[in-house]
Amino acid sequence: MATLYLIDLKHSRGGRVKNYSWILFDADETLFHFDAYRGLVLMFAKLGILFTRENYEEYERVNKPLWTEYQNGQINAQQLQSRRFAPWEEKLQTPAQELNRAFMTVMADICAPLDGALSLLNSLKGKSKLGVITNGFIELQQLRLERTGLKDHFDVFVISEEVGHAKPHPRIFDHTLSLMGDPSREDVLMVGDNPDADILGGLNAGLDTCWLNVHNTVAPEGITPHYEVRSLAELESLLVREEWMTTCDA
Repeated sequence: MATLYLIDLKHSRGGRVKNYSWILFDADETLFHFDAYRGLVLMFAKLGILFTRENYEEYERVNKPLWTEYQNGQINAQQLQSRRFAPWEEKLQTPAQELNRAFMTVMADICAPLDGALSLLNSLKGKSKLGVITNGFIELQQLRLERTGLKDHFDVFVISEEVGHAKPHPRIFDHTLSLMGDPSREDVLMVGDNPDADILGGLNAGLDTCWLNVHNTVAPEGITPHYEVRSLAELESLLVREEWMTTCDA
């Protein structure tokens, strides 16, 4: 197994070289598209219901605060999945969990890797061990891995619903690092699109972090990633470009 060497461009002085034996990725909107609106439109169409943008805005007004509560450890995965469809449960006389399962199935059907994801993962093969740490749900993640054919790229795949804690909670990172064989934390890079979950969680766990900031937004106060990229292609260039990378036998 080779080891990836990467210059820390933001914090290094005099070209200090970083050595990442592991790279951890978030899943949704880091490696995979997650078009919830499209999924909901398709799900409700199967029920004979026209789901509009206005309906989606109403859904998000319920869904977003629930995700914040989930990340803060105030509710569990089952509560989130049930409560976000509670307004529709009464309208349709259909259990919220049944609606959630239908949503997960549709999302797995339409899932696709983000542009540059496959190229990035292929380019890192043999240079670093790879893992995923996601706040997603077991049912969706397992289906998605099977259907995209990306399962074999990862040495570990950790889902918050299995662990009982979501990013940025330190326990999900501790659990993941334990599965990885407890490598030195300075040898691990965490890559994700969500500064509050991925970057803050990685920083608090003592990992280096890379923010996939596709929309060029400003990071929340107090959250400073080690790296910031606009695309997976840019990340691949940063990680693999010859003048910034050498390999040696582990």
